[in-house]
Order: sequence, then C-alpha cells, then structure tokens
Amino acid sequence: MPSTHKKVIVRKMDRDSLTGYVAGNNFVADGRLELLTQSGKVIFIDLREVKGVYFVRDFADAESLGRKTFTTRPRSEGLWVRIEFVDNDVLEGLLPNDLTLLTGEGYLIIPPDTRSNTQRIFVPRTAASSLTVLSVIGGGIRKRKEVKDTTQVPMFDENAAGQ
Repeated sequence: MPSTHKKVIVRKMDRDSLTGYVAGNNFVADGRLELLTQSGKVIFIDLREVKGVYFVRDFADAESLGRKTFTTRPRSEGLWVRIEFVDNDVLEGLLPNDLTLLTGEGYLIIPPDTRSNTQRIFVPRTAASSLTVLSVIGGGIRKRKEVKDTTQVPMFDENAAGQ
C-alpha cells in the first residue's frame, strides 16, 4: 500500500462505520468520498451520508474520541472552532488559519486529544449545522521592535537636515 493512502474510519449519519483507505489529498470528488475498503474494493459514498472521516493510526482502536472538547485553551496555532452536527452532536477542534487549505466540501480539523488514535477528522459541510470560531490562536504578524543603535555615531545633525 503506498504511503499516500491514509487509514480512515468513515462514520455515517446512520451510525454505521466503514474502514479503509483514502488518497492523502483528493479523497472527495463530485460530492462523493472515494474509499478503498480493507477487502480491496473501491466504493463511493455520497457526502450527505457521511458524518465524519476519521484519519486514524490503527484500525484496532475505535474512532470514538476520549474528549470532544478542549479542557483548556489549545496551544497550537490555528482557529479554535466548535462544530455542531445536524444530529446535535458537538465537536471542537483546530482548523488551520490558512484560506488555501479550506475545501468546498468540508473541514479538516485537528481533534482536542492529539494523543488518541484519531489524528484528523474531515467533517463534510452537509453534516454540520453550524461552525463557530471560538478563538484565533497565534499566527499573528508581529512587528519587530525597533531598536536604536547607540553605538553608531551620528553623521549629520538632524536639525540641519530638516532646513
């Protein structure tokens, strides 16, 4: 299996789950998710049926998250968001603060517990009833403090230069 295929557990809106592999960067096309099952069959799933695509380290562990919200303010840079699903479930996570990474089909978020089996979660827009930005963390452009060099000898008188 090439390294470009990622292990995923697809959780559907009807609570059914599928395991398999997706291409690393373009796993959604024309509103459908392309999944290579563990048996080697390629299937297409309509995004309206998908609640989340859980990118996991191992299939043996469940995709269910130990924590669905942050206990404290996240330390990593990004947008701290809260997603409310159409089935009233709630999930917090971090979105990259980069507009070029947003896709029209959904959101790729980092879950609150990065030590769990789930590394990333793709949430289709059709599964979310709302997305709220709770905070922007880091990443701001900081101006450098201008430090005057006191070791430099002035060459011209500043008052004479203004005349």
